[in-house]
Amino acid sequence: MNMMRTAMLMAAMTALFLAVGYMLGGQAGMLLAFVVAAGMNLFAYWNADKMVLSMHGARAVDTRTAPDLVTMIYRLADRSGLPRPKVYIIDTPQPNAFATGRDPAHAAVAATTGLLNTLNRDEVEGVMAHELAHIKNRDTLIMTITATIAGAISMLANFALFFGGNRNNPLGLVGTIALMVLAPVAAALVQMAISRTREYQADRTGAEICGRPRALASALSRLHKGAAVTVNPDAERNPASAHLFIVNPLKGGSIDSLFSTHPPMEERIRRLMAMEEGGPRTGSPRSGGTGVSGVPETGPGKRGPWS
Repeated sequence: MNMMRTAMLMAAMTALFLAVGYMLGGQAGMLLAFVVAAGMNLFAYWNADKMVLSMHGARAVDTRTAPDLVTMIYRLADRSGLPRPKVYIIDTPQPNAFATGRDPAHAAVAATTGLLNTLNRDEVEGVMAHELAHIKNRDTLIMTITATIAGAISMLANFALFFGGNRNNPLGLVGTIALMVLAPVAAALVQMAISRTREYQADRTGAEICGRPRALASALSRLHKGAAVTVNPDAERNPASAHLFIVNPLKGGSIDSLFSTHPPMEERIRRLMAMEEGGPRTGSPRSGGTGVSGVPETGPGKRGPWS
């Protein structure tokens, strides 16, 4: 069901892009839009992972420089039947993580120093399992394509507003102007809907990989609170990458819940706790404080020599 919904949303995004192209230049404009989208997606397919890792200053680590973290990720990858991804650490105090790459054979996972300094071992494992779930579900490619198309829609809409569009269309001049203004907003909403759908699925798959839904729920609670009070300068400078992170790295106001690329944290935690209560318990959480939606946080626990 989630994959079907994602496919429908991506089809809607593509249709919107072609409609903007038509409004911009008729049939020729629609063809141009298609060519531009194909070119941008081809470029993103081969280069998006390098670009996002570079813009966040990620440094590669291995079993020599970060043995505990890399060994953990390799073990989770082996358990889930995935090729072992490249591992990166981002030097920023905001606790967060993301995955990128065009397919499981060319994937990478990145964790911030803030995450490694905040979470205990079980919670880090839950977060890394969530990121591997994105790779397993091929969400990294889906989100790269949708982000690219959304950016192209905004680019075409801005071009049309400044230079005029195809006025010989069924909507007329007023309709063309309205579409050019609303199209980027609609594209952003579709992109957010796709991202939210994929996050729910990654939470479920990640909990199955690590075997500890409660640990992942506790990690999400800590990350949510940590990201809310700690600025990530690179994410603020590059908001188009916000949807890649496990929790929203951007600080927003009251409108944030409507336009957030991530689903409500309370709902994510509720679903994970339902998995914990409905399935076999493979781990015994440590006692700690109470996080979002009342989930018990697992406490400081034992941390590894991550970096």
